[in-house]
Amino acid sequence: MTKDLQAEIVAVGTELLLGQIANTNAQWLSQQLANQGVNVYCHTTVGDNLQRVQEAFKQAHERSDIVIVTGGLGPTEDDLTREAFQQLSHIPLVQHRPSMDKIQAYFEKQQAAMTPNNPKQARVFEGATVWLNPVGMAPGMKLTYDNCTWIFLPGVPREMKALVREYMIPALQQLLGKKEMIKSIVLKFTGIGESKLEHELQDIIHEQTNPTIAPLAQEEGIVIRLTAKSDSLQQADQLLEATKAKIFSRVGNYAYGEDHETLEGKVVGLLTEQEHTLATAESLTGGAFSEKISTVSGASSVLQGGIVSYTNEVKEHVLGVPKKVLETKGAVSKECAEEMAKQVANKLSSSIGIAFTGVAGPMEMEGKQVGTVYIAIYNPTGVSLVEKFLFQGDRNSIRRRTVLKGLELLYRTLK
Repeated sequence: MTKDLQAEIVAVGTELLLGQIANTNAQWLSQQLANQGVNVYCHTTVGDNLQRVQEAFKQAHERSDIVIVTGGLGPTEDDLTREAFQQLSHIPLVQHRPSMDKIQAYFEKQQAAMTPNNPKQARVFEGATVWLNPVGMAPGMKLTYDNCTWIFLPGVPREMKALVREYMIPALQQLLGKKEMIKSIVLKFTGIGESKLEHELQDIIHEQTNPTIAPLAQEEGIVIRLTAKSDSLQQADQLLEATKAKIFSRVGNYAYGEDHETLEGKVVGLLTEQEHTLATAESLTGGAFSEKISTVSGASSVLQGGIVSYTNEVKEHVLGVPKKVLETKGAVSKECAEEMAKQVANKLSSSIGIAFTGVAGPMEMEGKQVGTVYIAIYNPTGVSLVEKFLFQGDRNSIRRRTVLKGLELLYRTLK
C-alpha cells in the first residue's frame, strides 16, 4: 500500500443515531489519523441492526483502504459488529484465550457469577492480530480482507483510546512506511462575519494548497482551520505559521485565539491581568452571561456576582435603576442599559459592570421589535460603552447571540 491511504470510520450504535450520546469517538479518531498522515474520507454511523451494519461494512469495504469500526463488540444481543463482518467476509470466529481469561478473572475478583453472554466479548476473527484490552474486556482486532485493512475497536471511549494509543498507531505507522504528518490549527475570530472574512482572504484562500484554508461559521463565532501536510512536525508548524501570518496581516485585529481557547477564557484572562472585577446585570439573558464566564477556571477571582433583573420592579427596587428612566425611556433603552451597568458595578463593588436588556421574543415589548438588544459596559470613569443591536432568530438564538456579543464587546474594551 502507498502512504496516501483512504480511511473510513464506522461507528455502530443506535444510541448515536438517537442523539443520546455524541459521536466523539469518530472526531478523536480522525485527529489521530490526521497526525499519522491518513486521510479520513467518510464517517458512517449505523444502528444496531444486522442487515444495516452489514450494508455499511460492504460500502466501506468498496471505497476505503482502511476501515476502523467502533462499537458493537459487547456481550449483548444488539452488539452485532462481529456477526455483520462475518457475513461479509465469511472469516470464522474463534475464542481469544487471553481475553477470556481476563473476563473470568474480572468476575472472580468481583465475586460474581459470569453471565452466559459475556464470553461473546472474547470472540475474534481467525487470523486477526488481537490487541488485549488494557482497561476493558472486548479486545481490539486488525486484519486484512480483500486488500482492505479492518480495525475493530470497542465503543467505550476510554477503552478505544487506550487501544489506539498502544496498538493502532504503531500498526498504522508500520503500514504507512514513511510517516507523513497532517497538522491543523484553528484560528478564532469575533466581530466579523463569515462573508466579510472570506472576502478579505479570497486571494490567499484560492492560491494556497498547503496549508489548506477553510473558513467555518460556528455558534461561537467564525473560525479558520489551517491544515498542513509535511514529512515532519517542525516543517508543518513552519507552513502553518507562515500562512497564519498572511491571514493576520489582513484580519488579525478580529482574532482572539486558537484551537481550544475560548472568548470567555480570554475575557477572564484579561480581567485577571488588569486586576479588574466584574459584575453583571441581566434582563433578557437571564444569567446566561454570568454562567458563561463562570465556566472558566479562575473566574471566581474576577466575577463578583450578578443580578438577574427580568422585571421592572427588580430593576428599580433591587438593582436601583431610577423609576423615571423606566417610565420615560423604558426598560429596553440605552438609558436603562447604562443605569443597569452602573448600578450593578456599584452595588457589587466591582470595577466593571456589564448589562443586558432587550426583547428576546416572541412578542414586541415597549414598541421595540423582537431582537432589539442594548449592551452597556461601565467602569469607574463612567459608561465606557453602550450599543444597540438587532439580532435575528428565535428566542434562544437571540439570547445566545446577545451573550456572545457581550463577550466580544468586553474583550475589545479590555484589549
